[in-house]
Amino acid sequence: HVVYNGVPLESYRATERVSGDAPLTYLGRVEEIKGVHLAIEVAKNSGRRLVIAGNVPEAAHHQRYFADRILPHVDGNTIQYVGAVDDSTKNELLGRSAALLMPLLWEEPFGIVMAEALACGTPVIGLRRGSLPEIVQHGVNGFVCGSVEEMVAAIDRLPEIDRRDCRRIAEEKFSDHVIVEAYEQLYREVVKERETA
Repeated sequence: HVVYNGVPLESYRATERVSGDAPLTYLGRVEEIKGVHLAIEVAKNSGRRLVIAGNVPEAAHHQRYFADRILPHVDGNTIQYVGAVDDSTKNELLGRSAALLMPLLWEEPFGIVMAEALACGTPVIGLRRGSLPEIVQHGVNGFVCGSVEEMVAAIDRLPEIDRRDCRRIAEEKFSDHVIVEAYEQLYREVVKERETA
């Protein structure tokens, strides 16, 4: 049985339209396996602005990665780093973004930020790793890609995505109410199995 992580939908405001020059966003820990450097590459190759939000873990190799591969590209304009953000800032940031970038370099079990983005009406563009192909319905609430080049091409297809579908899918699959119901159903099935065993 798979029960996804949920998000409290009342904490996220869906934005149905964003400006034509809305930035792309990366939100999460700033470390190599998350592919933040690839998000920068996607933004530069598509001519879009990128906002990077998230903490840099304290371990030396994460600090080195940030200093060597991220910070040199941050100019405060086309590539912006805003650090860790609280829930209200996250809501605003995702809501005004053209898309959330998830260029994963590992098999991430579930990126809660994808559910948060969808709750804000924001499509997800990412690499075909981990749970991303389960969360993202290609061409409906984002794009599942096999390379940076495909991610760049997907940005041109963002007008095909109805941001209302992103919110609808978040409501159907990732709302706190849906998750509670899924766990309750699972518990009922386990109890029934034990009673008949």
